[in-house]
Amino acid sequence: MLGGMQEHHKGALTKLRVTLLQEMVPEELIEHLLAENVLTPFMKEHIETKGVTFRRNTALLDLLPRRGPHAFSAFCTALRKTGQEHLAELLDEQVRNARLQETHVPLSVQESSPRGRTFRRDYQEGYEMSIDDGDGPGSVALTSVNFYLSHHKQAYIMRSRPRGLALIISNIEFSTPELDYRQGGEVDLIALKQLFTHLNYRPIVCCNKTGEEMTSELEHFSALQEHSNLDSAIIAILSHGVDGAVYGTDGTQVQLQEIFTKLDNAHCQRLQNKPKMFFIQACRGEEADRGVDQRDGREQAASPGCEQSDAGREDGKIRLPTQSDMICAYACLRGTVSLRNTKRGSWFIQDLTEVFSKHAKDTHVADMLVKVNACIKKREGHAPETEYHRCKEMSEYSSTLCKDLYLFPGL
Repeated sequence: MLGGMQEHHKGALTKLRVTLLQEMVPEELIEHLLAENVLTPFMKEHIETKGVTFRRNTALLDLLPRRGPHAFSAFCTALRKTGQEHLAELLDEQVRNARLQETHVPLSVQESSPRGRTFRRDYQEGYEMSIDDGDGPGSVALTSVNFYLSHHKQAYIMRSRPRGLALIISNIEFSTPELDYRQGGEVDLIALKQLFTHLNYRPIVCCNKTGEEMTSELEHFSALQEHSNLDSAIIAILSHGVDGAVYGTDGTQVQLQEIFTKLDNAHCQRLQNKPKMFFIQACRGEEADRGVDQRDGREQAASPGCEQSDAGREDGKIRLPTQSDMICAYACLRGTVSLRNTKRGSWFIQDLTEVFSKHAKDTHVADMLVKVNACIKKREGHAPETEYHRCKEMSEYSSTLCKDLYLFPGL
């Protein structure tokens, strides 16, 4: 009896199955595995009868987990000997990642606004929960091979490892007295860093930056050569803010349009036609959304759309809009404050983390942000005898995406 392959080796083969199916060259590889007694002559013949490369790779990967505890190492060795070292390195990386331990984030008992006002916890059961949900923040459900195969053709290419770089600028301590310490902001940073890591992005974390330093970090990020070989990018800004801008730690405002410009088609050519995701956790004003009582929300009005085409001049060059392939999620609406929990982080980051962890496996980013909106809509603060009693928050997003944006975690 050969015995079974170790579970973390099986897991690596499963998570990289689509990449292996698409990129393996099986002919010489099969001969090496036959020589090492991983495959029998009958198995070799069975694989070769499958015809096209994709089906032969499928048959080989179906057999490997049943070929004993040494089959994985023999397979990786065979990949290296046949000039497919990059696949062996991806498998080794998956095995290392499987052994990493996850941390947990503490529960909270208070709500805090950006100006330091305190609210008593008062949420419906089922909406007030730890952002780690028992699994650790950022633990992500994985995409199935079948889902990838049935959806990737109409979506942005999302195969690079990592998927892209994720710049997180987190301002918590401010040197100007008008801007309070963002207690709970540390939790947001941990949650996003772990979420992006589990979604196969490489986080770049910058903490407590002045306005000038924020601009410098964005320029440096935009100029990175690595973007050429990656399929997307993420920019997350966590700070105090006003309508159209976020604050540096010195009280200087950085305009959001300036942030978008740093990553647009004119200023970051290495990310042209690739999706750029922006997450803005900051106030957009000083008004608390007091909400309204629902009377009847069933009526909907439809408005006809219109299309206009422009033939344009054909000069042999493809023209792009200055800004395209971007999606930006805001914690709150224009003119309003966002709400933050002193122990568990902001409402927006809590719900963003939970939704992406559960649904990135089979839901594109725009639809996940709709789910975040639905979660935020149900939240409510509690501050009796103040103007902030039963205060609400509503997140929103804007998009210039041109395809479905699936993150395909695990593949």
